[in-house]
Amino acid sequence: MDLADRPWLSSYAPGVAADVDVPDEPLHAVIERNAAAFPDRIALDFLGRRTTYRQLATEVARAAGVLTRLGVAPGDRVAIALPNCPTHVVAFYAVLRVGGVVVECNPTYTRDELAHQIADSGAKVAIAWEPTAARLLTVQADAGVKSVVAVDLTRDLPGAKRLALKLPVATARALRSQMRGDVPDGTSRWEELLRDARPVPASYPSPEADDLALLQYTGGTTGTPKAAMLTHRNLVANALQGQEWTQLGRDEAEGPRRGLSDDVVYGVLPFFHAFGLTLCLSFALRIGATLVLLPKFDVEQFLAAQKRVPGTFLPAVPPMLDRIAKAAPAAGVDLTSFQFAICGAMPLPTAVASAWEAATGGLAIEGYGMTETSPVALGSPCSDARQPGTLGLPFPSTHIRVTDQEDPRVLVPAGERGELLISGPQVFQGYWNRPEETTDSLVEVDGRTWIRTGDVVVVQPDGFVKLVDRIKEMIISGGFKVYPSQVEDHLRAMPGIEDVAVVGVPGGDLGERVVAAIVLATDVAAAIDLEQVRAWGEEKLARYALPKQLEIVTELPRSQIGKVLRRVVRDDIMKRKPE
Repeated sequence: MDLADRPWLSSYAPGVAADVDVPDEPLHAVIERNAAAFPDRIALDFLGRRTTYRQLATEVARAAGVLTRLGVAPGDRVAIALPNCPTHVVAFYAVLRVGGVVVECNPTYTRDELAHQIADSGAKVAIAWEPTAARLLTVQADAGVKSVVAVDLTRDLPGAKRLALKLPVATARALRSQMRGDVPDGTSRWEELLRDARPVPASYPSPEADDLALLQYTGGTTGTPKAAMLTHRNLVANALQGQEWTQLGRDEAEGPRRGLSDDVVYGVLPFFHAFGLTLCLSFALRIGATLVLLPKFDVEQFLAAQKRVPGTFLPAVPPMLDRIAKAAPAAGVDLTSFQFAICGAMPLPTAVASAWEAATGGLAIEGYGMTETSPVALGSPCSDARQPGTLGLPFPSTHIRVTDQEDPRVLVPAGERGELLISGPQVFQGYWNRPEETTDSLVEVDGRTWIRTGDVVVVQPDGFVKLVDRIKEMIISGGFKVYPSQVEDHLRAMPGIEDVAVVGVPGGDLGERVVAAIVLATDVAAAIDLEQVRAWGEEKLARYALPKQLEIVTELPRSQIGKVLRRVVRDDIMKRKPE
């Protein structure tokens, strides 16, 4: 299906342009620009600690000085493994300021997972939360990282809360244990390096728009962890596309929306995830908003922040909206300040969207994207024309094709299902050190570069795109991607398991529940239960990838060439009652 004429433009919300002009500038340029334009505006709010745009620019410059002292040069990779906090924001932009490449890592990853990403990316420096730094130090030599810098998360708290953590009471000790971690003596400390740092001068050269800015790890279609290469231009483009889509961050001369100082974006999605990184770290600061940071999603903490700093824009996954809308009335918290909630990573149920809109008076919008598209590529319009249950419309400056699933150069007839291909300024440059997989994912057609999404869609006459099926067999659980082959490889090595297939089944708030169907070895002495499987999995797998249901089967269905038919396994499980 050739969609060069872009029929979806007629369904755009009022005022949204068909295209955006992407400036030739690095992503971090907005920090200095905002500091000059409105220095006293609040940029960050972390549990009550407030940072102005002037202070943020100063802290980024000092942190950039730290990085140059650590030997970071243009093109060097720097890993960041931190929860959402001011230090994460500062470190992210400092790496970009000196021309480095950010490698975002999940701070809760196991030692082996961290070691793989650090070694694969060739990161020279790792800036990590104390518990994460402790794990990294045990594999520092194998990972090849030269410097591991530990971050004390409590240093980002307001002064009164830091003092409260020292009180000899149980609640203070519990919170302190959650935020701190033991690291060996002699470990480099971020706060100590900052204290002695000199800011990089304004004359220090900045990277170009087409320079690499970020390595964001994703399993893509195969489940093998690999890094998507995103340039400054890719990230700036997606932030601008989001601004055009929402019409936020405009003054009265530019449009009907309120002034910049009224925008408050809630940063509850993890920044190490592409969705949270772009919508919070990039988009929020580009529109000059106040970014309210929460180290993790906690309903009580969210509602307490909402009382103090009413939000206007919430990037989230559907379970977050559901829990907030249900808890707010009992807590006496008003949510009507929120104009938009944009959901991704899993389908947005109509009931959840309706409950959120009833509680806020604003809109719940569904978006679609992938790490390789920086990440947002489609979304429902921010208007009454939105269509729950669809992927929405292509973003400004974004083109799509629907093609034969086997040959991306062959278009399918209008209205028929086919693989979704996407082209636009937000499309990545390829996979880091993976030329063959880059070639498999990117195709050149009609003078454009297209990313193959692996998703099967149908485009309606009005341009709305509806997801029909997944070519990829990954599982979306709680907004995180779980790759069955990775889980299977680890579980297959567990004593007593002969074979295993891992699938996703509908799981309520989780989106999908990870289910392992196992064939027991013939010599197994006793039955294997779910807790044993999860305990074994915890050695290598992230918690969200651990099976939540176990099915014992006598054999696994296979194709004529011996491949396990996961879809048949899933269908069989769906016919049974979950444990």
